[in-house]
Amino acid sequence: MEQTLILVHCTDAVGLVSSIAHVVAKYGLNITTMREYVDESTKRFFSRIVCMGKAVDPEKLMQELLMILPKGASVKVNPPKQKRLAILVTKEPHCLGDTLVRYFFNTLGADVCCVIGNYDHLRSFTERFNVPYHFVSHEGKTKDEFEKELHKTIYSYSPDYVVLAKFMRILSPVFIAHYQGKIINIHHSFLPAFIGANPYQQAYTRGVKIIGATAHFVTDDLDEGPIIAQDVKPVNHTYTADDMRKAGKEIEKAVLSKALSLIIEDRVFVTGNKTVVFE
Repeated sequence: MEQTLILVHCTDAVGLVSSIAHVVAKYGLNITTMREYVDESTKRFFSRIVCMGKAVDPEKLMQELLMILPKGASVKVNPPKQKRLAILVTKEPHCLGDTLVRYFFNTLGADVCCVIGNYDHLRSFTERFNVPYHFVSHEGKTKDEFEKELHKTIYSYSPDYVVLAKFMRILSPVFIAHYQGKIINIHHSFLPAFIGANPYQQAYTRGVKIIGATAHFVTDDLDEGPIIAQDVKPVNHTYTADDMRKAGKEIEKAVLSKALSLIIEDRVFVTGNKTVVFE
């Protein structure tokens, strides 16, 4: 028995679930899980379908599904299971460390093809996991020169996603365009609150009662891309800004871990500046 994963995103229409099920049954597949959602504001239909049965020709099944779906539909059948991740870092090790440990013990579900840092601080740590580390300094270069070198290094590995694991550089629209919808950032704040630099000091000054972290896709609008996962932790008046920062790092690790799992398992659809997430 083989598992077949089908992802569908299209304009909503009457009878879509029935039509999809009919095609799937024609191929002798049994639907074990079918999650669907209709965004009424945009009239868009999303579905993630897991089937069991004999091995099928993914291309043939995809084409047959496209024939019965509305024009312009997006269909993926058995997208690559082993996603390739390029991780960008600066100096902070906690998000990188959590990801590399899960990669080492085969619980990440993806291949970390390289780590790239704009400082050399995390090289020895990364290389303990037999992962290539590249030092691409931003110092003494224009933003354009730095990003061209960064893009050249990333491109050589052909990653499916670029993960900003505390990469403290603002990327230009030109760079983002190379990896549209493929850059994932972990932000040390419960967005949209306290965007930009030093959010824990901002939170402390404001006297907040919760702190959090947000994993999101990167767009041209700083810290405003489609949100993948978020979490929060209660705090009180006894927390200093440093206490909040320490607690925040634990939330950041957990939120990035969850977001990567959702992406790797093909559970996230992007619609406008929002996401549909089938957990």
